Order: sequence, then structure tokens, then C-alpha cells
Amino acid sequence: MSVPVGVAQPDAIRRKVEAWLAEGDPADAIALTARPDGPAETVLSINGCRVRVVPCPTPLAARAALHDRADGERLVLLTELTDSELGDGLLAHLSKQTVRKIDPWDLVRQMFGGVAALDPTLVRVGRWVANALTDHAPADGWPAPPGAILTRDHALRSLTSELLDLPPAELDDSGLVQWSTDARRQLRFTQLPEAVADGITAYLTGTAGHAAVPMMAAVRAGHGVDVIPLGLLAGLLWSAGSGGAVQVEAAVGRTRLEPRFGGLRPSPQQAESLHQAAEAWVYRTVESGDNGRDEAMRMLRRAEAIAAEIGITAMLGASTVLPSGFVQRLRAFADAVRLAVPAGGSAHPAAVARAQSALATVEEHRAAELRRVETARMAVRLLRWLHTTDGRPPATLLDALHRQVRQDGWVDRARLDIFAGDPDSQVAEAYRLLHRAVDARRSRHDQQFAALLAAATSAETQPGALLRVEDVLDRVVQPILDTGRRVLLLVMDGMGVAAATELAESVTRNGAWVELTPDGGPRTGVLAALPTVTEASRCSLLSGRIAAGGQQAERKAFQQRFAAGRLLHKSALRAGAGAALDPDVLAALDDPSIPLVAAVINTIDDALDRSDPGTTVWGDDTITAVGDLLASAADRVVIVVSDHGHVVDRGPESVTLPSASGENRWRPPTDPPGDAEVAVAGSRVALGGGSVVLPWREEVRYGPRKAGYHGGAAPAEAVIPLLVLSAGDDLAVPGWAGAPVASPDWWREPLTESTPPPADPAPATRRRPRKSVEQQTDGLFDLMPAVVAPTAAPQPVPTAPDLVAALLSSERYAQRRDPRLPLADERVAALLNTLIAGGDRATLDTLAARSGVPAHRINGTITALRRLLQVEGYPVLTLDADGRTVHLNRALLIEQFELEPR
Repeated sequence: MSVPVGVAQPDAIRRKVEAWLAEGDPADAIALTARPDGPAETVLSINGCRVRVVPCPTPLAARAALHDRADGERLVLLTELTDSELGDGLLAHLSKQTVRKIDPWDLVRQMFGGVAALDPTLVRVGRWVANALTDHAPADGWPAPPGAILTRDHALRSLTSELLDLPPAELDDSGLVQWSTDARRQLRFTQLPEAVADGITAYLTGTAGHAAVPMMAAVRAGHGVDVIPLGLLAGLLWSAGSGGAVQVEAAVGRTRLEPRFGGLRPSPQQAESLHQAAEAWVYRTVESGDNGRDEAMRMLRRAEAIAAEIGITAMLGASTVLPSGFVQRLRAFADAVRLAVPAGGSAHPAAVARAQSALATVEEHRAAELRRVETARMAVRLLRWLHTTDGRPPATLLDALHRQVRQDGWVDRARLDIFAGDPDSQVAEAYRLLHRAVDARRSRHDQQFAALLAAATSAETQPGALLRVEDVLDRVVQPILDTGRRVLLLVMDGMGVAAATELAESVTRNGAWVELTPDGGPRTGVLAALPTVTEASRCSLLSGRIAAGGQQAERKAFQQRFAAGRLLHKSALRAGAGAALDPDVLAALDDPSIPLVAAVINTIDDALDRSDPGTTVWGDDTITAVGDLLASAADRVVIVVSDHGHVVDRGPESVTLPSASGENRWRPPTDPPGDAEVAVAGSRVALGGGSVVLPWREEVRYGPRKAGYHGGAAPAEAVIPLLVLSAGDDLAVPGWAGAPVASPDWWREPLTESTPPPADPAPATRRRPRKSVEQQTDGLFDLMPAVVAPTAAPQPVPTAPDLVAALLSSERYAQRRDPRLPLADERVAALLNTLIAGGDRATLDTLAARSGVPAHRINGTITALRRLLQVEGYPVLTLDADGRTVHLNRALLIEQFELEPR
């Protein structure tokens, strides 16, 4: 009696017939066990052979089919009848004289090149695999396995690759995420039977990880093109902390997001895997070029739109890639800044520390806008400055000048960024409050400076150690020329101290140029002529005396002073097409008979009229003439100086005062000075008949509005930066040595909640000339240690003196010291105490500043220290990925040098 059987799939019939014909069987017909449903007849063409498929529910139907067979035609009889029901007469006309079965696994073996055996684990996956391999075989067949056995992975990988239209090598999380962006390729998967879709998803979980489950669920639910946005949101919703309103909001968001996964609630592990895969896609795509960035932004905007639809916009601050997350983090940072701004006195360290933590969160955001992040960094630096105690007013004009060079010029640099602000109104309000607090302290400093300037000018006080603009040629340039070195004097018209800090960093960053200072001490500055305008101060600089005049007067005075020198104004620097500098300029720089070449560069001063000097970062990339001239002046000592600084326009905060003259920042003394002004008279006043009124408040002007101004008595205008550079040789000039780190502590070092307000910085003393110098090595972790001076260096307050003392007295330490290139014990102690005091970390600049190492030598010094402490290759010292932070492994140090208490 016949047993009920299933309907044979057309592809299975075709594969079975192909196998039959390949056997070379001479029979004209084959009977297959299958329910005889479907169309009455189907005609196949296989390798040029006509094959007719005939349903045969009865023996009579089978006899009729055989009787009607045409010459050259083969028959396929589909029947539920058994051999006995058909009878021997019919079986004699059939292949193998029996009703043959359609074994899907036999077909699978055939389709994979007639493999000898199947992997048992493949068969255990289920019959759906065999059916799917039969139904979806590609036109050119399945790829043959590498061996005689068809493995589970080879079969499923081939099937999955075909169904997803995805190369086998890309069946991982990154490949699937990229696949999800193509709706066309997803269509075939959405039409698969449930068993096949479930099986493919289960296989993908093994190749692509846990992310495959929610990913394929979204595809089946019709939201496949939103896989990346959904992944970005899943990481926020499934990782929200426990308790509180955030957890409740996340739970609601998860419930609203589940329909987009077809009702699936991903596990935390699945959600996190999908989140990581989506974020990784964003990073790769953004880095692939402009088109990639546009596509990534489209996905990010879609994620934010979905977040708005399900009501979780407030949670986007936890995202490291969504633009809204960056804005929310920036607003949280602004709240911390607002709370840290002191109403009076110094900023509280705990509040500043919280602002620092909020800044770190902003910096971690991968979609952060660099300009806005840099402004936030400047805000934190200003908070740290406000944490310092505003000490006694300077006693002398020199003290006030040094305060501008070593402290307030850095404040001005950060303050300009804060003044430029942020487009978000909430952040802008915090910056406005911060700027007001900074401005209040800076205004006191400006008034103190202006009072000392007026008193010293009218008293005709001898300069002493104070360097005036008219003395630069005699006291700086000529002594260097007297040593036999040639000089390039760069006169940066309009450059103040703030801009000079940026330029110095830019020029010395790659180590080709080394900054020199007198005896290796702190930077000093120069006092401009009055009023602080080009006509007076630049002419005085190039004349070597107080004078006023234009370019012709400058050239005449300079030529009288240096007959063999060359003075180049802007027009002389211009070159024709293809050349950065005029050939005559290059020839002058290269000419050994020209000891002094002076070049006036007007980039900054020109910006005061036609650009935005407050937001420009002044480096050798924005002042291209500097880089061009330095490239041709490697054999000269380079002196960078200015004629005056500048203040930027304050917009609606500006105050316009009446004046009989058309000058912007000075006026004749026709009326007595007001609260924001100071009267100045004396031989150093080159205009106005020797007596003028100068504003000391930066927001005051007399003339028409511009981007920036100069002429007044504010230290940002009256204090001129002085930089001396040598091409890699810090002993190029007698009396000058490698400069220490120029930035103040608050510029580079974070506060802790318990940090007491530091005292007002005392005037720095000059270091004694060194008898030996530290040898700079090629890289931070080169093998050869550096030579360091045996003289003691200033030490910070040690936090673990017993540990450092135990190290220096240990037997292993003595064994590891290289007698040929010793690193002084005092220097080792200073460096280690600095690291320990900073929680086993410190920036290179801080290590240099606190251990008395010149800025350009700290890399070599850390190399020597690392070499000394690295026993058997174990890294006691490591450099952070930022290339600027050194970490101390204190436990490893104790272990390697056997410093445990006994």
C-alpha cells in the first residue's frame, strides 16, 4: 500500500534528473516518489535533452505516459505508488526497475561536485539546509569543498553567501553591517521561509557574533536599512545605568524600539555587539573620504530621528558618535563651567576638577568639532588660572612685563577663544560668564601695568634689565653678530605675546628649531615705544633709538646702523609664479657677506584691518612667510620680535570715546585722561609732541571700527615678544641656552579637588650657565641614554621620598647606572617625584618644567630614565598614545628594584 509523501520541489526534481542523466542510464523513464500534484505536465531541457515530467497518480496514468513518449524524449513519472502497485510490466521500462526516492542529501553531494561524504554535523543541522541548497543553487553551481567531505561550514557559508549576495569572506559583523545599507540585497532574505531565515541567522551568530541576531531580526521586520541607526541607539538603551529617571527612560525606549526588531528584545550582549559594529562602521566610513562622510552623516541623522520618534533624545549625550551627543556633552560641560566660575576670589578646586572631567567627556566624542573642543580646553585653562591667587601687584615695570610674557599672555591666548565663543546659546552663556570673570582680573593687571608704564616713562628711569624696543639691536642682535654668527631678524608687525606663544610652538614642534633664552631662563619680552603704533615702535626698533617714520626712514636708519645688512619689507619678499620667496631674498640669506637680514612680515597687522585676528591660530602655516624664510636660514640665528601687539574688537562691548585725532588707540592730551585712560609723557613717546593719552582698557577706541587695534597702553599692545631660535644647536650663542617649558603650570596641568590655590608666581631667576649639556637622542625611546648635567635640578614637593630614596640607594640601581653617560641622581629624583605627585603620570612639559630640563631635551632625558629603570625589558615607564604623557608603573618599579619593605 502506498505511503503518503510530500510534494517534490521543482529544483529537487531537476537536480535528481541531472544526476540520473549523468549516470548514463539507458532507461527512457525514471519514476520518483513524490505527490503527483501541480501542473499536468512540465517540460525540462537539460543539456540539450528534452525531459517531460508527468504526474502519475495511477498505474494507468503511468502506462499512458510511457505510451505517449516521443522519440528521443525522457520521462519523469511522479507517483506515490509503490513498486508492487506499479507492477513488473511498468517497472521494466523504468530506471533501476524501481521507484526511486529524491534524497535531498544525495542531491547536495551531487551539487557540490560529487563529494564522497557529508559532515555529520551538517546533516544534524536539519533537512532545511538540503532543501535550501537545492532550491537556491546558483546557475554556475556551488563551489566544491577543498576536501572529499562537505563540511558544515563550507555548505552553510556557501548558502548564506548566495542568499545574502555577500562574498563568503565578508560574513562577519562589519560585512553584515555594510550589507544592511543595501535594501536590494536584503529583499531575497526577507522572502525566505522562516526555518531557512532562522537557520541562516543562527549560522551568522557564529561568524558575525551576537550582533547578527538583532541585525537579521530588523531585516526580517522590514527595517534592515536602519540597522546602523538602531545599533547606535541600542548601545545607549541597553547600557543605561540602573535606577533613576535614566533607567526608566531607557526601559521605555527599549519597548518602543523592539517593533523595529520584529518584536525581538535583544539581550544586553546582542545590543552591545550591534552597537560596536555600528560605531565601527561609522568610523570606517567617515575615514573613507567625502562620500563616506556624507553617508555616515545620513546614518547619524537617521539615528537621531528615530531617537526623537521614540522619545530618547535626552539620552543621546551618552553616544560617542551622534552629533546631538556632542552638543549635549558640551552643554553639560558648560553647566560645569558656569558652576566653577568664581563670584569673587579664586575658583574652587573641586568645581574646576568637575569641569575638567566634563571636558574629558567632550574630548572622547568621536564627532567632536575640533574648534569647539579647543575652545572648551581654553575655558578649563582659564578656570585653572582663576584658581591661582592673584598676588601682590608688580613692584616694577619689568615685573609687570614678565607677568604678561609668562602668565597673562597665555591668558590672552585662551581668552580670545572664549570671546569668539560657541554657536550654542547655553554654552555661549557659560563662556560669557567665564570671560567676564577673567576680564575682571585681567583689567586689574592692565591698569597696574599702565600705571607703572606711565610712571617709568615720565621719570625717564634707566631700563636696567628691562629690554626696550630701541635697545634690541644693541642688546640682542649686535652681541650675537659679535660672536661671528649671522642673524635673520623677523619683525612680526602687530604680534603680541599671545600670538607669539602659538608661533613658537609651531616653529619648534618638530625639533628642527630650538628656542634659546638668556642663560636658559624663562622667556623675557620687550617694551614697545609709545604710542604702540607701527610708525613709532617699528621705526624705533630698526633705528636703534626712539624715532617715528615710515619704511623710507626705517631703511635709512637701518642702513646707517648695518651697512652690510639687508632690510626687506613686504614688497621685497614677494616672488613671481612658482616661487615662495624672491630670488634676491634667497641670495641674501645665503650670502656670508651679509651678516644681518631683517624681514618685516605684516600678516598679523594686516589681519587687524581685514580679517579676524582673534580666532586665527598664528603658526608657520598661517604666516607662511615665516616657514619659507626659516627653510632658507638654517645657518643663521633667528630672532623673532615685534613692533607692538594688538587688542581685538570687542563688538557690542566696545566703548568709543571722543578724540580730536583720527587714531584708534591714542589721542593728544587735549582733555585729561578718564577712568579707562592714562596720560604718558617722556622721551619714549615718539608722537604727539612727547605727550599722549593712552587707553589701558582693551574695549576702548577712538576711531572707526576694525577687527583689531593697537596704540594704547594695554600690555597686550605694549609688551613685545622676543624669541631666539637656533637650528638644533642650543649652544649656538654664548650667554643663551635651551629654553625651559614656556607655558605656566595652569596651562597644562589638571587640578585635583584638594589642590590649594598656588601663590602668585615669583619672578623667575636665571639659571647658572651649565658646564655640561644633556645630549638629545633621536627619539623618545632610543636605545642610547642621554647625557645630563650633574647639577641639582629644582624638585617638586616629593610625595613618596622614601621610595625614591630607596631606589637611589639600591644595589640594582647602582649596577644599572651607566658610568659613561650618567643620569644625575638629583634629576632622577626630580622626575620620579613629579610622576608620583601626579598620580604616576605627567606630561613631558611638566616633567621638563619641574625637573629643570630644557624643553627640547626632555625626550632624550626620558629615554635615559626609561633605559635606566627598564630591567630585563619590563616597561616601568611608558608613553601614552597622545605622545605627550609619561606613565610610571610604580608596582613594577618596586618589584624590579626589590624595594619592598623587609
